[in-house]
Amino acid sequence: MPDVLSRRRAASIALLVAVVAVIPMATTSAAAPPGLNRFLYALGQVESGGNYYALNKSSGAYGKYQIMPANWPVWAKKYIGSSTASESPKNQERVARGKVTDLWVWLDSWPVVAHWWLTGSSERNQALWSNYSKAYVAKVMKIYKAVSAADAAKAAIPPVGAVQASVRHFAEASSAIRYSGRWRPARHGGYAGDRVAYATADGAKASLTFTARKIVWIGPVGATRGKARVYIDGVAVATVDMRRSTFKPRVTLFARKWAQVSEHKITIEVVTSGRPVAIDEFVTTR
Repeated sequence: MPDVLSRRRAASIALLVAVVAVIPMATTSAAAPPGLNRFLYALGQVESGGNYYALNKSSGAYGKYQIMPANWPVWAKKYIGSSTASESPKNQERVARGKVTDLWVWLDSWPVVAHWWLTGSSERNQALWSNYSKAYVAKVMKIYKAVSAADAAKAAIPPVGAVQASVRHFAEASSAIRYSGRWRPARHGGYAGDRVAYATADGAKASLTFTARKIVWIGPVGATRGKARVYIDGVAVATVDMRRSTFKPRVTLFARKWAQVSEHKITIEVVTSGRPVAIDEFVTTR
């Protein structure tokens, strides 16, 4: 499995792209490059052994292709049309196929595409790659050369029973969300259901107990927005700053995944007086 530092570099690049790029709808990639199925098969084998539910607990990378949490919303928006699309086996294949195709069109070399997948670097001079990168790429290309086109094509079709993922949306008004402190409604056409719940006072909390493999908190960002502390099962795991130069009504503010479906509790606590923290919805995936 790729090293965490390399994946962090890839995640940083993905975050930069997410800030500067506006993608209004799902994008169709170029025609499939030669050997695409064989490369995807090899990549999936090296990354996870072909396991659609593999989870790297250190980096958060998930699935057959070990896609980083910061990359998934951006890539899913581009290749599926929704930044909150579930990481089902079927969606993993669609996203990986689209991203790898675009990388091949850009880099025009399977070894360089493999190197980018590990590091986020487009460096074409293999002499400048680290020994770890060289070994990783060699593994991918060895499998690529060994697998037949027919076997690779079969592997790109998720097995029956693994395609569907149960996704639930908990809107801000859901009875499952428990609020404490003062929360008020705000309306905007860009919100799900045209409405969010927001609070401005420190200590105001919103909690959801759920049973799933993944939880996503979606809400707005903008110049006047505040900060919130996120707790999972009573433990503080992140502080989210929603202040941005440009207002966006729906952004993935926080996401967390587990290796198996299990019960958890997420709590959002406002930590900046006077600046609003809003909840559009929570989305869980089993």
